[in-house]
Amino acid sequence: MTTAPAVGTPAPTAGAAVVLVNLGTPEAPTAKAVRPFLREFLSDRRVIETHPLLWRPVLEGIILRVRPRDSARKYASIWMPEGSPLMHWSRRQVEDLQDALGEDVRVRVAMRYGEPALRDVLTDLYDQGVRRVLVLPAYPQYAASSAGTVIDEVARWTLQARDQLEVRTVRSFPDSPVYVEALARALEGHWAEQGRPDFAAGDRLVTSFHSIPRAMHDAGDPYRSECETTARLLRERLGVDEGGLLVRFQSVFGPAEWIGPATIDTMGELGRGGTRRVDVICPGFMADCLETLEEINILNRETFLEAGGQEYHYVPWANESAGCVATLEEQARRGLSGWVA
Repeated sequence: MTTAPAVGTPAPTAGAAVVLVNLGTPEAPTAKAVRPFLREFLSDRRVIETHPLLWRPVLEGIILRVRPRDSARKYASIWMPEGSPLMHWSRRQVEDLQDALGEDVRVRVAMRYGEPALRDVLTDLYDQGVRRVLVLPAYPQYAASSAGTVIDEVARWTLQARDQLEVRTVRSFPDSPVYVEALARALEGHWAEQGRPDFAAGDRLVTSFHSIPRAMHDAGDPYRSECETTARLLRERLGVDEGGLLVRFQSVFGPAEWIGPATIDTMGELGRGGTRRVDVICPGFMADCLETLEEINILNRETFLEAGGQEYHYVPWANESAGCVATLEEQARRGLSGWVA
């Protein structure tokens, strides 16, 4: 249930706030902690568009009985001493963004699912006297099931508020020069240490993005187009021939058809086809998480090497890197324009 603003709150204060919003994470790598997180996530009509009368029996009767145990095992394989990688890096990003923007702006982290809940963060800011809020979803490419559901939650909070916030949102930034440069510099830094792939000899650079169901794409979701825009600009910036950089999609689940080609399928095909080296970067993820650390850096690595590949390189670019923080700062400053100096 959406948390309502308190009655008798302080008078509005000067300044503004930035709320950095990511998907969310369970509080612990256990089935008990994963189950409510998955329930909230998979109950969102933006994520699962099947009517609740048809979907809820499947969710409660099958998925939430089986999947939490498997997901918990995967989370345990990437859990940090500090806790969830996604939460750890999101908090560090907020600290760095706060330093960059200065004390006139309050920077907070929120999660769309789990804690800290976006609705609660908005309420806390309101109770502190903040009336101007920039909501910055940590999704470079727009999809209704990612950035779209963040904006939905902001709208739900606004609908029940007597005294509404002045809200701005960042839709997406797939072609931001600062963002594309951050991706390029991460790869060039890696190549300076490990050598540049020999694209003429068949080595490949794979840009792996989270997939969405084919039905969402066919209904007009712009996500795939924005992913391809990012990949094209990155390829041009790096000077890689068109065949040297592949656009692939990961993290599919369930029986529905998803957009592809699938990253995991491509890894097997490349390994069996004699590709010696694959470098993989995940431009759509601004913080390492289950999808990058377990799926890409473990499962896809094993698939490529077992299929006959020789070198597999996962290239992190996000988290607390200078390029990632600069990307967030650019989007924040654009959104805050006219609110703060």
